[in-house]
Amino acid sequence: MGNPKTVKGWTKKIRDACIAAGTYQPYFDAPIQALAEILVQRDAAEKQYKDSGSQPVVAYTNKGGASNPTRNPMLVLWMDLSSAALSYYKELGLTPGGRTKLGLPPDPSTATGPKDPLFGD
Repeated sequence: MGNPKTVKGWTKKIRDACIAAGTYQPYFDAPIQALAEILVQRDAAEKQYKDSGSQPVVAYTNKGGASNPTRNPMLVLWMDLSSAALSYYKELGLTPGGRTKLGLPPDPSTATGPKDPLFGD
């Protein structure tokens, strides 16, 4: 899907993907905006994770001074945001299961009729 880096860039990319999949509806604009914001946060977490050396496990020092290995917080955040994004992708019909939920064939290439029911394209 690319990596537009900004909310505006992601919003356009997601809306275009919905249109291409034949699932776009104007009332999807709010969820598309929310998904775009999640993806920008996910991109930032990924960048911070990579900039810090891409270590999946880091040392955590507790209040008592003991150091323990723990999952990298940026990796955990990236995984949580990716999971949240997947939920939005499904609701927008951008996954095979999401398309089925909307009453469309799982694969847009097998769809018959107009690609976009709103505009008849």
